[in-house]
Amino acid sequence: MPRLPGDMTDRARCSASRVFPGTALILGILLIAAVLVSLSLGRYPIPLAGLVARIFGTPFESPRMEAVFFNVRAPRIIMACLVGASLAAAGASYQGVFQNPLAAPDILGASSGAATGATLAILLRLSGYFITAFAFCASLATIALVMFIGGRARGRKIVGLIFAGLMISSLHSAVNSFMKLVADPNNVLPEIVYWLMGSLAKTKPGDIRFVVIPMALGMAPLFVFRWRINLLTLSEEEAQSMGVNVRGTRALVIVCSTLVTAAAVSVSGIIGWAGLVIPHLTRRLVGNNYQELMPVSMIFGALFLLLIDNVSRNLFATEIPLGILTALVGAPFFLWLITRKGELW
Repeated sequence: MPRLPGDMTDRARCSASRVFPGTALILGILLIAAVLVSLSLGRYPIPLAGLVARIFGTPFESPRMEAVFFNVRAPRIIMACLVGASLAAAGASYQGVFQNPLAAPDILGASSGAATGATLAILLRLSGYFITAFAFCASLATIALVMFIGGRARGRKIVGLIFAGLMISSLHSAVNSFMKLVADPNNVLPEIVYWLMGSLAKTKPGDIRFVVIPMALGMAPLFVFRWRINLLTLSEEEAQSMGVNVRGTRALVIVCSTLVTAAAVSVSGIIGWAGLVIPHLTRRLVGNNYQELMPVSMIFGALFLLLIDNVSRNLFATEIPLGILTALVGAPFFLWLITRKGELW
């Protein structure tokens, strides 16, 4: 069993192991309950009794309710859970790899790259599927460029990657600003701005089919090899002394985290704070051991974004972009975390 990061004692480690099953079970039950309630909420309510009956094979009373459930409500709720789990897993992984409590899924420029791709597609007046595809490909291309530049930077490779990510993100920001400047202010610009604020309002069943494979390909290795992330939080010399290929493991974690981030952002737009705050809240529940931190972060992230999306689509007549709500919730939570007694990291 690898040594845990930080200064956790054996007693703290055993305590975290004891609370893990109960915490994971409670969050799992809350997530299932939230999914059921979410499926019944909306502009066109679905009775909870009819929903449960439909799960067991009894058709809805009307074709309209059937269409709302399968074409609108269920895809959106599934996507909220997938995006939340992906961002939380990526955030936890980046924080371990970069040994930085402020690391988030957009630290290497994945979100800014996706924003450039989506903005370009909207500017060209392409359809929704092309917007998603452009955002996904631009995000992956950005990370490839960042890793290429970071790999040739002098000094510590981790620092080189972070600085490369910051610089490329800055370039994307300039390109996005220029495209917004030349966009039609009546038709195109509002769509660009709304996409950048994050939303799941236009989620379709095809979007799930598009992102579920890259999300699975990214999250599966992060889950299976999560114990190795514990070693990446140590110094490189200590990790190598335990027989771990530090560079290979770090590259695997970065690639997988990037893949799930690119997939999530391509369909949801820019949703900040979820990948930063959720891993820290999870650490308060189960500790720093990634054996326990990673799965609970995924469940917690799915629950968090699902609840935020419910507020977004049900609080007012007009939907509130997810990026606004996650900032309103995430920033105060993070301030609370850093002002509490005890270390943040």
